[in-house]
Amino acid sequence: MRETAAEVTELQALMDAVYPRTTSHLRSIIKDQRQLSAEVLVQVLTGMCTLTLATVTAHGEPRISAVDGHFLHARWVFTTSGSAAKARHLRARPAASAAYVDGERIGVFTHGQVEFLAPEHPDFAEIEEYMVGHYGNSPSTWGPDIVYCRLQPTWVVGYGDARQLLAP
Repeated sequence: MRETAAEVTELQALMDAVYPRTTSHLRSIIKDQRQLSAEVLVQVLTGMCTLTLATVTAHGEPRISAVDGHFLHARWVFTTSGSAAKARHLRARPAASAAYVDGERIGVFTHGQVEFLAPEHPDFAEIEEYMVGHYGNSPSTWGPDIVYCRLQPTWVVGYGDARQLLAP
C-alpha cells in the first residue's frame, strides 16, 4: 500500500459520488454490504492484478485486452508496447475503462483518462522503482518502445466481502 491518507480520502470521495449515480441494476448486484471502501481497495489491490482494459478504435469500435495492472497511489498503472493497438488507441482517444474481477470475490470497475508517463514525469521514478521491485527488472527492458500508462479515474466502483478480503 503506497497511498497517502489524502489519496485514500480522494478515492473515497470519488466512490461516494459515483455509487448513488450507478444504475439500480448495478446497485442490486453490489448492495451496500458488498460495496468496498477506498481503504479496503488500497489494502487488497496489491501486487499485480490482471486488468481487462477497454479502448476505442478510430471507428468507435470497442476493443479489450489484458494488462498487468498495479494499483499505486489509488490509480491503475500499466505498461505496454508503444506499438500495441491499445497504445495507439489511447494516444488518440485517452478515455478507457478497466476491470479487475476475480469471480464473486472482488470486482473493481474504473473509467477515466489514460496518461502516458515519460521518464521526465515527476512520478515516473517511483513507479519504475516499484516495477523493478515487482518484476526484478525494468519493463522498459522488455522491448524497444515500452510505454508506462496511468488511468486517472473519473468513476470507480468496487464490490466484494471486505471481511473475507482482509482475512489473514
